[in-house]
Amino acid sequence: MIHHIRGTVEQTAAGMAVIESNGIGYEVFIPDGSPLFLSEGTGEEVVVYTAMIVREDDVSLYGFADRESLAMFRLLMTVSGVGAKAALAILSALPVGELARAIASEDSASITKANGVGKKTAQRVVIDLRDKVQGFAMAAAPVKKKTPERNENRDIAVSALISMGLTRTEALSALDTVKEEDLSPEEYIMRALRAR
Repeated sequence: MIHHIRGTVEQTAAGMAVIESNGIGYEVFIPDGSPLFLSEGTGEEVVVYTAMIVREDDVSLYGFADRESLAMFRLLMTVSGVGAKAALAILSALPVGELARAIASEDSASITKANGVGKKTAQRVVIDLRDKVQGFAMAAAPVKKKTPERNENRDIAVSALISMGLTRTEALSALDTVKEEDLSPEEYIMRALRAR
């Protein structure tokens, strides 16, 4: 089984990405809205957490940018009538946190927003998983969007952290822990490194 792939996103199309790792291009099905779409062609190293689905006539990889999404994908597939494609469609329609809250609050109507998922299937998802998603709702709370206002010193710090060997994702994640504004690039870098 393939647990994860570390590589670069070479190509994307609707619902899929090609992740190149050590000269091999892995075709991976990914949810709509996945952060992996943003990494196409940047050369930035990403880690894709995968589920390998083996059928009699097919072997497919489904990939996610975080472990929570992969865990929710696997949980969805424990529901009768929900296969890999339906689970991916649900995660394309609702991010993990929203999906967990919809299941916990028995809001099956939100789940029917997923392409090809009807009322009965959505109700089965709620009934089967409502006692299993509390941790997801807490762990995958909506991520606050960064303000569109650019902070040049933060941008300089990101570039410096990348030049020190961090990936762009790691650099941004480390800087997200620095809540102060109006710091010098050096102060951002020092605080980000202390937080790692």
